[in-house]
This record gives sequence, C-alpha cells and structure tokens, in this order.
Amino acid sequence: MRPSLALLLSLLCLLVAPGVTASPPPSESLTGWEWRWGDAPLDATGTPTWLNDNSSDGWHPIAFPSNPPGRQGYEHLWIRTLLPEGEWRDPVLYIYSIDLIAQFYLDGELLYQYGEFDEQGRGSFSGWPWHMIELPDDFGGKTLHIRVFSDYTDIGLWGEAMVLDRLDLLALIMKRSWTDVVISAFSLLLALLAGGFALIGAQRQSLGAVALFSLAASSMIFAETQASQLLINRPLLWDGLAAGGYFTLPVGMGLLLAHWLTGTPRRVIQAVWRLHLVYLIAATGLSQSGMVSIASTFPPFDLLLAVTLPTMLSVSAMDYRRLDAKQRWIIVSFAIMAVLLLADMAVAHGLVSWRKVPVSLGLLIFSLAIVGVSLWHYRHTQHQLTRLNQHLEEQVRERTTQLDSLVSKLEGFSYEDSLTGLKNRRYFNELMQHETTRANREGTPLSLIMMDLDHFKRINDRYGHAVGDTVLVSVARLLREHFRNADVVCRLGGEEFVALLPGATTERAEMRAQELIKRVRKLEIQYAGTVLPPITLSCGVATYPCHAHEPIALLGLADKALYQAKHQGRDRSTTWNTVTLDSPPSTTAG
Repeated sequence: MRPSLALLLSLLCLLVAPGVTASPPPSESLTGWEWRWGDAPLDATGTPTWLNDNSSDGWHPIAFPSNPPGRQGYEHLWIRTLLPEGEWRDPVLYIYSIDLIAQFYLDGELLYQYGEFDEQGRGSFSGWPWHMIELPDDFGGKTLHIRVFSDYTDIGLWGEAMVLDRLDLLALIMKRSWTDVVISAFSLLLALLAGGFALIGAQRQSLGAVALFSLAASSMIFAETQASQLLINRPLLWDGLAAGGYFTLPVGMGLLLAHWLTGTPRRVIQAVWRLHLVYLIAATGLSQSGMVSIASTFPPFDLLLAVTLPTMLSVSAMDYRRLDAKQRWIIVSFAIMAVLLLADMAVAHGLVSWRKVPVSLGLLIFSLAIVGVSLWHYRHTQHQLTRLNQHLEEQVRERTTQLDSLVSKLEGFSYEDSLTGLKNRRYFNELMQHETTRANREGTPLSLIMMDLDHFKRINDRYGHAVGDTVLVSVARLLREHFRNADVVCRLGGEEFVALLPGATTERAEMRAQELIKRVRKLEIQYAGTVLPPITLSCGVATYPCHAHEPIALLGLADKALYQAKHQGRDRSTTWNTVTLDSPPSTTAG
C-alpha cells in the first residue's frame, strides 16, 4: 500500500504547486467603507437623495461592507467609499460576490446594476457570480455608492473588492482557479472510470459510491470556480450545479463510509446519508418548482451538515484503534475533508473573516484515499488497474496541457495593435458596445470617423511592406496627437482606422476630420534617410442621433460615407447626410 500512497501524494503535490507559487497581480483594495441601513428616499427627479449626502450623519465606518451590526430585519443597505487614485491601463472594479442584488453609483450616476429591482426596491436572487465593472478614466477620488437588497441571511458585499486592470483580473481569476479546475477534471475522470467499472465488475456498491462522490465533488468544485463564469456567464446555472453537488456530497460520503465500516457506526452513517438524500430531493424539487430560491436552500443544509458531519466523523472514529490500516486511512482523510468543509461553512456565514478555504483539496484527499483502498482491494487485478492508472495520468496531463494553453492565452491577451500601438479591433468592438449603451441611456451624441489611407497599396507595391509599416506607424502617431483624450482611435486592419468621439456633434467631428486631412497632407515621412512622397487620407463621418436611430449603426454609415469620399476623388471627408441611401458599401481600400 505504501507505493500507492506515495504515488497519490506526489500527484497531489503536482496539482497544488501552480496555485501555491502564483503571486497575485498588483491591485488596490478598497478601504474607508461607510454604511447605513434602509433605502434612500427619492427626490423629485427620482434620484436617491443619499447620493448627494456628503455629511457623515447616519453613516457608520466598517472595515468591509458585509453584514453590518444591528440588521433587525432590514433588507436594504447603502454603502459608500472613495475610489483610489492611480494609473491603470484598463481599470475595472472587482467584487468577489454580492448578497444579493445591487446598484452601483459613481459620482451620483448609475454605473452598474446586478439583478432587477421592482418599485419597492426589492428583487429576486440572481446568483452569486463575481463582478468585473468597467470604470471611467477619471474615476479616481470619486465617491462610489452601492445600494444593496437582500432577503437572505447575509447582506452586502462578500469576499473582496478592489480596483485593478482588466487583464490583471483575468490572470488573477485563472491563477486562483487553476488548482480547482485541475482537481475538478481529475474528479470527473475518476467518477467516469469508477462508474464504468461499477457497471461491468464486482463491488458495484463501493465503486458506485466512489463515482457518485467524485461526480458531486467535480460538479461543486468546477461550478464554484471563478473560471466557470468565463466559460458560460449564467450565474444561476452554476449556483444550481454547485448546490446539487454540495447537497449530494454527504450522500456519497455516507455510502463510502458505510461500505468500509460495520456495526453501529455503519447503521448511524446509513441513517445520515438517507436523511441527506431526502433533503437533496426536497431542495431540488422546491427550487425547480420556483417555490423557493436556490439561495434559501443553503442555510438549512449548512445547519444540517454542521450536525451530521461531526456525527459521521465521531462514529467513524469510535473503534479507531481496532481499525486496520486501510480503514484508518479513510477516517483520517475524511477528518481532513470534514474540517475544511466546516471551515468553509464558517467563512460563508461570517463566523470568521473571509479567506479562501481549499475545500477542493480536502475532497481530493478523500477521493484519493478511497481510490488507494480500492486499489489495495483489487490487487488481484493488477494488470487491469495498471492500465487504468496510465489512462488516468494521460488524461490529467492532457487537461493540464489544455489549462496551460488557456492560462497562456489569457495572460498574453491584449487590446493593443502590435505595429502601431493603437487599440485594436477587439478593443473597438467592446468599446463600441459600451459607448452605444451609454449614448442610448444618456441621450448624448456619439460620432464616428472612418479613415483610410489613399492608394496605400501603391506604397507597399513600390517601396515594400517595411516602408508601408513605417507609414502606418507615422500616421498612427499623428492620430494619437490629433484627437482629444476622450476620443479613442483604433486600427481596424490594414490601412483602415476608426475614431470614436463620445459627446461630439456632427460639426465637431467634421472639423476634426478636415483638420486631420490637412495635417496628413503636410506629414513628412522618412525611411532610411529618404523622404517619402506625400500621402493623403479619406474620411467618412456619421453621428448619433443625427444620422442613425441606434448608435450601433454608425460604423456602417461612416463606412458608406468613406466610400463616397473615395468615389469623389479621395483626400477629403464626407459626412453621411451627404451620401445617398443607395450608395454601395466600401469594398476596395486605396
């Protein structure tokens, strides 16, 4: 049995190592929180009056805005803090979780909302995801107000709240999720293998219990990883899957322990897992029927588990001295898992300060203990088990390689065009969605300028692509100088650029385009000491709401205007209101 134990412990160390050595990216945790119970009254315009309340009357300091004292039935909580000043490339506000729904206001304006609020300011449970909230460039030093509603046992933010760059947050999520995702994949593979052997071999009860426990552990671990939200952004789906796995764990534990124990301990554990099976069926049925929310099924289960888990542990250890080595191994691993589950439960209910409890490692240790004992019992089929182990290691390596690739892609992910240093098309697409939503919501103008270098193909054909790249870099530098800080210039591809001008009217956009065309004519570009011939630029302008009912249509309208500028002789700017509706879209650059 010792070689098997050494192999399993070595595998455990390999799985844990990436999570232990990873260092968190730079971030700014929010401090200086204040809170007050109740909901803010509305002024004549329907704006919560507490947004304009700069006094300290009624506000109380708190280290972290979770479950302030004296709740006494309150379902609404307001919290506020000053956002830190600093330099970020793409700043976002990261919230680990919210109990239960919330509205975020920055400097009195609605910034973000999670969940739906009715006229009374109430709402239903929408899940427990993590939140990545985009911040404007000038957020530093402004007041962040958060309106929270919760009819759950907890209220407020949960876990952590910080400001950091978007890419740093994605890297942080993947580093934190690495170990859990690998363990989840391992547990899922173990469940499939154990279930397959249970169908075709002997000892169906024990192998079936291994399959059930491993499947429940895999579902719960992966559903609770933050990386799952990057895969599918459906919080209620993941919370339902996590609840199903969590509620099934004691059933799988009981079946496993009952197989290895005898006498009174076995009878007690059988009664316990059957009680949890009843709760699993009842909670699943009630939540699926809509009679209760998924969130409301957790506190009763935690209370039940807080009683049954120590009961299972104590009765399992009643005859510890008389147990053989394999049974002691199971009891010790079960004790480690039980302690971690109880610690995680204490954190979840605020009994201890927030910290990340490695529950997945406890589940893995218990799974590995059961596997080790099963391998010991099946030593007469060593050849079959050896092939199983090889296949298992192969699958773990394959999934580890896939996760390595995913982490590398996320860490190397960039919104910047590598040649010009401008933002790229991916960034533009996301920014366009954000700005069109804001323009729709606030009713402010939004202008878009499509730009294309004239006869750029001739430059590449005559002088080569190296000279063409030099031209693109020089033009990109001019574009950065020409447009104001609030404007965003992106390279869409080739010699095509786009500028997004939030708040700019048609007249302002036309003026900027005309000035740019003049500056491009005068632009002197040198390559290898030789001055290149002058270049020209054509532009197409479109503005919301002057030219489009929806700001998302601006790109197509500006492209048609650009085509018209090319058709009229290039080196000019054309605005959409001068283009006929039947003008064909641009199909040829140059």
